[in-house]
Amino acid sequence: MTPSALTPARGSWRREPSTIVLSEVDSPDRIPEPFAIMAESVFVEVPFEFEPHAHALHELVWVQGGTMTTWLDDRVVTVPDGYGLWLPARTVHSGRMTARTALCDAYFEPTRTPVAFTESTVVEITPVLAALLTHLERDDLAEAARLRAEGVVFDLLASAEHQYTLQIPRAEHITPIVAALLEDPTDARTLGEWAEVVGVSERTIARLFRAQTGLSFLQWRQVLRVHLSLTLISEGLEVQEVSEQLGYAQSSTFIASFKRVMGMTPGAYANTRRRG
Repeated sequence: MTPSALTPARGSWRREPSTIVLSEVDSPDRIPEPFAIMAESVFVEVPFEFEPHAHALHELVWVQGGTMTTWLDDRVVTVPDGYGLWLPARTVHSGRMTARTALCDAYFEPTRTPVAFTESTVVEITPVLAALLTHLERDDLAEAARLRAEGVVFDLLASAEHQYTLQIPRAEHITPIVAALLEDPTDARTLGEWAEVVGVSERTIARLFRAQTGLSFLQWRQVLRVHLSLTLISEGLEVQEVSEQLGYAQSSTFIASFKRVMGMTPGAYANTRRRG
């Protein structure tokens, strides 16, 4: 997210005037032996945003009551309530979270963390896992009790069935297209119009998107819009409002796109989040 997002187009990942932006993030460099996990949480009333940074330790970050969008070097990950993002040590990332949300963090000492994740991974934050990590926020636990809780946490950590991830293509010829769409996913310019902007053929653009993401240009833009819609839904917007924000002429088109990507309608998704 850049300062240019202060006055965005319709439907973009806008930076509201009330947004708290952290350019530096304090985090531990180590966890004292024999422990491996340090957990913490904070409730924020306004949108929260993090500039690019990395941690010396593994990090599991998730939100309760909202949605978090994280930008990595090669992908966008949108993490709804009930899920978290595992970030291996030294992974550079930035992101934002919606207002009135609890931000929860757990840091893991790499040398004492028996997990198989070798890259950024979405994990399911089950009620039991969330309760255990909240339990580990306490500073009055006996050593044996803390180690037992940590052991169960390791047993419960598992990759989620749905990764909520969109690959970011890095080919030089399409970089301006990708940057513009990440700034405003509702940008509706056609392949022909983009070809004129970047000075290469429509066929080249289509080939690069397919080669680097496995998706056509239109499919990639569709998935990107769905990622943004997850944030808008978590902010309380109705399906019709989200459809309009994303620039769809008809809400039925948005509903069909959402279902193709998520496997359920936006209304069903919103109901699932409310029940959660």
